[in-house]
Amino acid sequence: MTKNQATLPRRTFVKGSLAGLALAGAGSALYGCSGGDGASTDTATPEASIGAATPGTQPDTDSVHWSQCNVNCGGNCVFQWHSKDGKVVYMETDNTGDAALQARACLRGRSMRRWLNHPDRLTVPMKRVGKRGEGKFEEISWDEAIDTIAEKLKYTIDTYGNEAIYVNYATGMYSATGRQPGQRLLGLLGGYVNQGYDYSTHMLSAAMPYMYGSAANLDDDGNHVTLGKPATAFSPYDATNASSFSEAEANSDLVVMFGNSPAETRMGGANAVWDFARVREAVNGRGGRIINIDYRLNETSSGHPDEWLPIRPGTDAALVNAIAHEWIANGQVDKEFLDAYCVGYDEDTMPESARGQNKSYKDYIMGTGYDMVEKTPEWAAPITQVPADTIRALADEIASAEAPFIVQGWGPQRHTNGEDVCRAICMLPVLIGKIGLPGTNTGQREAEPSVYLVGSLPVKNPITTTLPVYQFINAIDHGHEMTATNAGIMGADKLASDIKFIWNYAGNCLTNQHGDINYTHEILIDESKCEFIVVWDTVMTDSAKYADILLPDAMRSEQMNMQTQGYSEYYTGVVVGTPAQEAPGECRSSYDVCADIADKFGLKDSFTEGKTHDDWVRELYEAGAEADGDMPTWDEIVEQGVYKRELAPAIGLEAFRTDPAENPLATPSGKIEIYSETLAEIANTWELAEDEAINPIPVFTPGFQGYGSVTEEYPLYCTGFHHKSRTHSSFGFIEELEKVARQQLWINPIDAEERGIEAGDIVSVVSPAGEIRIEAKVTPRIIPGTVAVPQGAWHNADMNGDRVDMGGCVNTLTTYKPTPLAKGNGPAHSMIVQVAKA
Repeated sequence: MTKNQATLPRRTFVKGSLAGLALAGAGSALYGCSGGDGASTDTATPEASIGAATPGTQPDTDSVHWSQCNVNCGGNCVFQWHSKDGKVVYMETDNTGDAALQARACLRGRSMRRWLNHPDRLTVPMKRVGKRGEGKFEEISWDEAIDTIAEKLKYTIDTYGNEAIYVNYATGMYSATGRQPGQRLLGLLGGYVNQGYDYSTHMLSAAMPYMYGSAANLDDDGNHVTLGKPATAFSPYDATNASSFSEAEANSDLVVMFGNSPAETRMGGANAVWDFARVREAVNGRGGRIINIDYRLNETSSGHPDEWLPIRPGTDAALVNAIAHEWIANGQVDKEFLDAYCVGYDEDTMPESARGQNKSYKDYIMGTGYDMVEKTPEWAAPITQVPADTIRALADEIASAEAPFIVQGWGPQRHTNGEDVCRAICMLPVLIGKIGLPGTNTGQREAEPSVYLVGSLPVKNPITTTLPVYQFINAIDHGHEMTATNAGIMGADKLASDIKFIWNYAGNCLTNQHGDINYTHEILIDESKCEFIVVWDTVMTDSAKYADILLPDAMRSEQMNMQTQGYSEYYTGVVVGTPAQEAPGECRSSYDVCADIADKFGLKDSFTEGKTHDDWVRELYEAGAEADGDMPTWDEIVEQGVYKRELAPAIGLEAFRTDPAENPLATPSGKIEIYSETLAEIANTWELAEDEAINPIPVFTPGFQGYGSVTEEYPLYCTGFHHKSRTHSSFGFIEELEKVARQQLWINPIDAEERGIEAGDIVSVVSPAGEIRIEAKVTPRIIPGTVAVPQGAWHNADMNGDRVDMGGCVNTLTTYKPTPLAKGNGPAHSMIVQVAKA
């Protein structure tokens, strides 16, 4: 979309896009994202609908306000709030411009009005009056809340130092200025311990840089940022013959997806599901297939069950090994590519430090090194539950494809062996030299946009010490003992202090989204460990119950807001929205609250620089517009709300493939490192438990509570998956969504019959860590021997009693054991359980 197009009146957009709107709605419905509240499809009354009103029956409104869905599915889909007398009445989603660029919200996003006006909204500041975790609070004034937070901050800094302060990982409601104002405040006070990696990609972010390299760890402001994700954009479209997404034609003739279901995780129109729908049409038109390798027939492939390849969870690397064996045995690997672009495939490409020791990837696969086991399809079949002949057929199909697009979701790496799994999947395109070419992929996930138009609230943290995010509970319990070699501490040799002060803005990772809730509860309720917890939120999440001070946040639709586009690689854009309604009760923006806290330290002028929250939004926008040169003016973007333009598709590692000497990777060798000398050194120097291993090549290891760990007491493997009705735990309290997609345990009929379980029964699921109660969904869409629990359900247990979780929260079942390299949340999908009728 050009600047001139973007400045057309809003109703001109609407009039010109009805055909595209219908098309986008059809695509959404195909993937389980009901079109039920857009202006063209909703047939319910305003009171009964999730988000909007029936065409032709909308209530009178006096204003339209733009905003975005900013919870962490990554879509950032566009909202149009219709308000009357300062109150939201109904919403439309994006209907501007070309259908391919419409950032149309899914059913979750369209229910945001339910969240915005929910009777359970927090509306007053409160302080804890019961035990931590009991959820007992009393109302206090803002003055008391601000005074208390300031006093506790000063006490913590004076007593323990700034490294006793930690901003907990959270993505429930991103700040309207891009970064948390709290981080800016804490930076001015001397800093805080940084977050390393994230809960979504913890193992991948730690492991992939050793194979493909990664960007620097500091942003333009000098802040330590989330480590690890290699900066590779990729698309199944050909960037060589198209200047934009809408002009591109698919080059891929085969798509192989490992644990990837964009129809559930990235459902909105500004996300990967739209790209995937177009890919399927194009690939099928070329006579190719999309193969979805998953332990369940997920929503992405449910309409095409012939594309489902069932596999036991956590064994993807074993499948890859067997495919690699077939290629090596049949002479199908691209030896010329491996010699020129890679380190560690065979003895010819091994680094000097590891030569002559049978440590190459080929030695491992062919049984001449490491464990001396040949990784044949017959070896892999009992591990993966994929028949040997099926493995051979898959190997041949991938090798025969002209442009295979190998992609993994973030589920495979979220196992206790996840660091090896994610690198192993990337070996498939590497072995056959299908990287850097039109229609190919690096083996990682779909692309993120290559261009972002606006920046964030500036933050400077003078502390470089960085804690892997999943380690925060250990840092509370024994942080002073945690070092770079025993706990993965980055930016320093060790933590200077236990964590004594937790700053938790819009996050449910204190308990609900963190591992082993029962164990975590014990750490958090001990006030001699973490002495103070401040929580900002909009509703009473399980994590909010652990607050000492609980603050009611204004949602982004209740204040000036700005955000860029989401994960879609095919367009870039920005939305600027004015408040759609007044925040309820005494809710305030976090920026204004932080300014008041800064004032207690005499730092208000330094914090605000004389600017209001709205001033910062404008300044950030205008800085982006000046740098870009093509964006609307501030007055224009406020009037029109949304600006979008297409991006050309990208090919992952294309420049490296074209000229590796001129465009080396950010690895020590500048090449793809199948064998990593750095990982070999880490394995030799880090302090690891007897059951932990760090491997210089991507191998198959079962992992803690992975393959082979089931027992008579816990005979089933269990894993979690993203649920359509929630984004992690966000939207988990919206009753209408729960009715659309109930919280259910997936169990195969074979396992259900053995236990006398029928569909709809309430069952008990018990692991070594805890017990939940949940409704059973008996279905052949999951492999025998494995059960699955949708993640993100709200924990609901008597923590002073039996602790049986009636909410069906999967993290009641996970054991807290950080992974060897990333120190991450691999147990999120690695569990062993027993299931019985309750």
